[in-house]
Amino acid sequence: LDDQDRVAVVRQYRHPVRMVLVEPPAGLLDVEGEDFLAAAQRELAEEAMLSADDWRVLVDIVTTPGGCQESLRIYLARGLHEVPRPEGFLLEGEEVSMKAGWEPLDDLVEAIYAGQCQSPALVTGVMALELARRTERVNELRPAHAPWPIRERPGGI
Repeated sequence: LDDQDRVAVVRQYRHPVRMVLVEPPAGLLDVEGEDFLAAAQRELAEEAMLSADDWRVLVDIVTTPGGCQESLRIYLARGLHEVPRPEGFLLEGEEVSMKAGWEPLDDLVEAIYAGQCQSPALVTGVMALELARRTERVNELRPAHAPWPIRERPGGI
């Protein structure tokens, strides 16, 4: 989220749903044991060419607990500034046609209610951010390295 209440987003074609989705910059842990925050910082730089001074945990979710173990930590990154892509990073596959940009938070909320944004990470993150702002809890969000119980339990994901 920038100082103008705009959200950094990417538009990326997703073959399983055969459409371009508006999504937050995101990705997978690249190596076993990679730090969650470091991965989020890397993905923000790779996909949106941004870095942030302030990171907070916005919300943790399990995407489809009845069908898979995928869990997401969605961060609120503020104090954004432009950076080059990390050295050695190459756009591949779906990322080649990915476009980074900015969307006003209010417009994303309206697009979600209109059924125009359907990425689960975007919908969850935007709505959690909007609620945190309306209830004046943004500054009470968990620190970036807060415990992640589902990832820390024995036999965790």
